[in-house]
Amino acid sequence: MAETKLSAEKRTEFGKGAARRIRRADKIPAVVYGHGEAPVHVTLPGHATMIALRQSNALLEIDLEGERHLTLPKDVQRDPIKGFIEHVDLITVRRGEKVTVDVTLVLTGEAAGNTVVNQELTTLSVEAEATHLPESFEVSVEGLQAGSQIAAGDVPLPEGTTLAGDPAQLVVVVQGAASAAQAEAELEGLEAEAGIVREESHSDDQGGAA
Repeated sequence: MAETKLSAEKRTEFGKGAARRIRRADKIPAVVYGHGEAPVHVTLPGHATMIALRQSNALLEIDLEGERHLTLPKDVQRDPIKGFIEHVDLITVRRGEKVTVDVTLVLTGEAAGNTVVNQELTTLSVEAEATHLPESFEVSVEGLQAGSQIAAGDVPLPEGTTLAGDPAQLVVVVQGAASAAQAEAELEGLEAEAGIVREESHSDDQGGAA
């Protein structure tokens, strides 16, 4: 994974008011920590950081007044409505160091006809070298029949990457597609359990009255 270089400035103001002023200046408040070092509070360039963090597990080289810190995003806080980045926690890493990260799973291909593919996991927890983190894993469902399953241990991983979670955890389950009648029967059963009574249509009776 290529490194993204970002120039940072030390931050001396704190609190909500200071954070708002930083964001109005198109910058993002952040903190850099890890390896037993004291946390360093910084500001990052807003637009460049936003673009860099579009990539999962982005490797960021932070240039802080001549000091370089190789980091990974640990936590990215976003505004729940507008979606802009409010704050970033960055953890320092070293070249050659193994780290555990969650990597996005992408399904490819088409399962057999009259089936439904349920993706049980959207990410896979793996251990890999900090400067060689995979961006995503492809999981093929091409031609899978109803009843097929893919577990975490079945996902092909690149050399140097090992599974960190439970290999038996299900990633994909392929089921037979229910017919319209089955779906309607299941819906009626759920409505009956919930005490919902459907209103009968009287359009035919009204239409026949003269």
